[in-house]
Amino acid sequence: MASKNNTNKPTIGHLSKSGLDSVKILAEFKSIEDFNYKLGQQFDASIFNVGEIIDVRAKSKGKGFAGAIKRHNFARQDATHGNKHTERAPGSIGQASWPSRVFKGMRMAGRMGSDNVTMQNLKILKIDQKDNLIYVGGSVPGSKDTYVVLSN
Repeated sequence: MASKNNTNKPTIGHLSKSGLDSVKILAEFKSIEDFNYKLGQQFDASIFNVGEIIDVRAKSKGKGFAGAIKRHNFARQDATHGNKHTERAPGSIGQASWPSRVFKGMRMAGRMGSDNVTMQNLKILKIDQKDNLIYVGGSVPGSKDTYVVLSN
């Protein structure tokens, strides 16, 4: 929803009530009781305090298609004793005659990363009011320019 051309009419009507043409990300958050909200109100880094413990949520880095060893920490098979070219294969994934199917949730190779990740109990080290930046101690999920949600 970065530009007005890519925004549908109901969303344009919703945003026009608060005086906006378009927004990059439209999200909904749980409201705080006994707080006087105003339509179109914007929040910045000043709502947090130094030393406060927060949770940081974002989409993690995508790592593409990964095998079972990298994705699920499987062990390698023997490179000798009759094994031919299957050292990094996951091994058996099901039974032969009964139930003769692969169960749902079986850990296999596939796309890795690009998951919503929450890092809990991170401490705010510094707040830069001029540039509207919050410095957090610890690991923050995602790559550069990733949309991050801070909550306490």
